[in-house]
Amino acid sequence: MFGLTIAVNAASDADPSASPTRSLIEHYRSDRGALERLYDIDLSSQRVVRLQKLLDDYSAALDQLDFSTLDEAGRIDWILFRNQLQFEKDELDFGAKKTAEVADLIPFAPIIVGLEENRRLMQPQDAEASAKLVSGIYRQIAVARERIEKQLKDGTAPDAVHGRRAAMAVDQLRRALGDWNRFYAGYNPTFTWWLKEPYTVADKALEDYAWFLREKLAGFKKGGDEPVIGDPIGRDALIRYLQAEMIPYTPEELIEIAEKEFTWCEREMKRAADDLGYDGDWKKALEHVSQLHVEPGEQPKLIKQLADEAVEFVEDHDLVTVPDLAKETWRMEMMSPEQQKVNPYFLGGEVIQVSYPTDTMTQEEKMMSMRGNNIHFCRATVFHELIPGHHLQGFMAQRFNPQRQLFRTPFLVEGWALYWEMQFWDLGFPKTAEDRVGMLFWRSHRCARIIFSLKFHLGQMTAKECIQYLIDKVGHEPRNATAEVRRSVNGDYRPTYQAAYMLGGLQLRALHKELVDSGKMTNRQFHDAVLREGPIPVEMIRASLTDQPLSKDFKSNWRFYGK
Repeated sequence: MFGLTIAVNAASDADPSASPTRSLIEHYRSDRGALERLYDIDLSSQRVVRLQKLLDDYSAALDQLDFSTLDEAGRIDWILFRNQLQFEKDELDFGAKKTAEVADLIPFAPIIVGLEENRRLMQPQDAEASAKLVSGIYRQIAVARERIEKQLKDGTAPDAVHGRRAAMAVDQLRRALGDWNRFYAGYNPTFTWWLKEPYTVADKALEDYAWFLREKLAGFKKGGDEPVIGDPIGRDALIRYLQAEMIPYTPEELIEIAEKEFTWCEREMKRAADDLGYDGDWKKALEHVSQLHVEPGEQPKLIKQLADEAVEFVEDHDLVTVPDLAKETWRMEMMSPEQQKVNPYFLGGEVIQVSYPTDTMTQEEKMMSMRGNNIHFCRATVFHELIPGHHLQGFMAQRFNPQRQLFRTPFLVEGWALYWEMQFWDLGFPKTAEDRVGMLFWRSHRCARIIFSLKFHLGQMTAKECIQYLIDKVGHEPRNATAEVRRSVNGDYRPTYQAAYMLGGLQLRALHKELVDSGKMTNRQFHDAVLREGPIPVEMIRASLTDQPLSKDFKSNWRFYGK
């Protein structure tokens, strides 16, 4: 680490704009990336050991920096980096624990991990010895299958969560064994002579075993959609995630906040239903709005019109600086049917990915997709994905404080886009009752995301109950509700990700009230300043914009949700 310290000091001297903390962060991102590309099997114990050492080394280097000499930006980076290093240490421990829970379902894992890691580390290859190891994989799988069949009969088999987790591990191990085999097969005659048959047998056994775990333990059916199962993390882990995101609330307090916001949404939705002549029946109002969609093939034209309207709105109200290049460079793609099973709506940023029916969908799926992406739902979300939402946010993040990508949090990233939904509502963006229904549908959905995602990880709701909750309380189409829950609980997102939309928006709204409503900043000054801080916890943005004194032992304490 002495050499690293010298490198950090040299980088600071060469580039006056880079603080010591920024240089250390940039070195860490590069070093971590290099190690993760080398040790790319999540199940590897050597990967855990090596990354743990890296985290310890950088923690020591961070402690060597003189906090008292850092400027405000440097102190914020120091606090964020310390927080990130501790979170990643905890995640390594948590990941190892989850792997250990299914270790008896994948007894052959050490063999495959060892073979592939030795190859990557360029260790000598003994083809005959490797053939014996690979031949043993089939036998270990046979023993494991026999044990599981017995457990299924006596009611002691692992549950669906662990079955799915083990199946995903087998998939990763099969890919690793394939990479190992491809490196030698055909290039090394001795390897091919010894391994051709054992590898073929092992590869087929792994493929069959992964499906066996999915079918017998997780309830998959061939030809059908993957069941929504998820992997709840429990209350302690959930609190750890919230602490890492600098959210000083318990899960139960956050659920209470969501329920209060939901009450507001329900009241406003009934008013909109009254205006549409449905006597407060929000489900009838929602059904009415859902029928107002464009014809197949016309959705891209609608998206372009709505994107231009949103840019005009923010510029007319002098809300935020929109560079001409940002307006010019966003693009549009259509989402595949498979992608729409996970995300039935938009995904955004520089490229907005649009969900709409394709010719391979069933008639029912086509109609649900059109209803779920109707004109007024789209009007409430296009600006969320593009300008002033994710596209503008990403455009600015590449140009200001890029080192802070390491601390990227959905409470700012998704909170920023959701915050604009609140701002547009307050500024009169919805022109009709239908527009209000569209915006309220999404706002209700963000409240529901907090409730069902946190309750799922607390063990208070099953995935099936989460789906039904979205149908009953928000008005989702069944297919779309299933896709929303699947993407929330299948492990592709952080456990707190879905809660971050509304909660991050409420944080920014509280900060806007503190700085803009008080007259300390204009709207444009405030929004431009937030964008320049990078995708970091909102409490740290608040500390910067309010010149808050910061100490090394800083702990999150901003209770942003008031009456």
